[in-house]
Amino acid sequence: MGQYQYENSGGFGLERETLRIDANGKLAQTQHPFGDDEQITRDFCENQIELITPVCPSVDAAVAALGELDAKTRAVLAQQGEQIWLYSNPPHFETEDDIPIARFTGVHSNKRNYREALERRYGKRLMLFSGIHFNFSFSEEQLRAYNTENADPKAFRDAFYLRLYKQLFRHSWLLVLLTAASPVYDLSLDGDGLTGTASEQYSSLRNSERGYWNQFVPILDHSSLQTFTDGIRLYVEKGLLFSASELYLPIRLKPHGVNTLENLAENGVDHIELRMFDINPLKPLGIDPDDLKFAHLLILYLASLPDSEFTPLQQEQAVNDHHAAADYHPAAWLLGRAKQVMHDMQAFFKDDEEALFLLNRQSAKLCGVRYCKRISGEMIYR
Repeated sequence: MGQYQYENSGGFGLERETLRIDANGKLAQTQHPFGDDEQITRDFCENQIELITPVCPSVDAAVAALGELDAKTRAVLAQQGEQIWLYSNPPHFETEDDIPIARFTGVHSNKRNYREALERRYGKRLMLFSGIHFNFSFSEEQLRAYNTENADPKAFRDAFYLRLYKQLFRHSWLLVLLTAASPVYDLSLDGDGLTGTASEQYSSLRNSERGYWNQFVPILDHSSLQTFTDGIRLYVEKGLLFSASELYLPIRLKPHGVNTLENLAENGVDHIELRMFDINPLKPLGIDPDDLKFAHLLILYLASLPDSEFTPLQQEQAVNDHHAAADYHPAAWLLGRAKQVMHDMQAFFKDDEEALFLLNRQSAKLCGVRYCKRISGEMIYR
């Protein structure tokens, strides 16, 4: 396969959550060994490591940066007899006592307070789910090309990303359908004293209705970034959300720098985050670069579509579709919709051989084909 032609077309970044386990495969109970390293940090609990790459010029560069952080992490963990649990669903644990909240102190104490509030609302078990977040920003050159009417650059950027947000939210189910990788989970997730595993019902537990979601479906006004952020702020003021970070939807709009609602409202959108990727245990780093490249193609395709409304009913349906895609045996109507989107994307990228190869590889999954490979210019399916 030749060079993926969309390199250097924007900013790419990855965040990968995993759990630390000891030599017996149990959740490690040691202190996070990386101090305040901003690239090797913690998520909810002390034994959940999150690797955060810098902004990179391509998918491959972001994956390479993740590989460097992964190697550094594994080397340190090996010295204390620990390793990474490269699955989205956690290993067996006895009780929630095995899930110590991240021990942030000093100027970061508010992070611990926030996590303690989450524990009271959701319990600790849901916090063990781990995944990969894919961040993407369009280059200024690309945004100027999209801005055909020469609107104010900031106003255009915010409106453009908000329109893309709606489209990606409507299509988040497709990425779940194509990349779900956690069909088995340990029954300790269901309660203390339970042993054994469950399977067959979900292809991705964390993306299903049993995953980490708000206790209600947040309904937002997407007319503008102002109405969007005002809607989130209202949920916080009512106490339905502790902060904007508790908005557990598969897509997020994020600002440059500190990720706060105030920064987003004042300074606008810098990039968009896709949060639904399972850790793929068949890949050394937990992610297939081709899946990320497909997600990038989906972003480019959806960015070409006209704006449309996103009613409360459509927002609820988008969440329901996301849940449905996490079923181990997805419904025929969902597969039909997936094939139609793939067909439309193939038409959109019809003159791009490398994009078509990536699309064909994903389409093969919908047909029950495990993978496809190009040999001497021919597509070979296995």
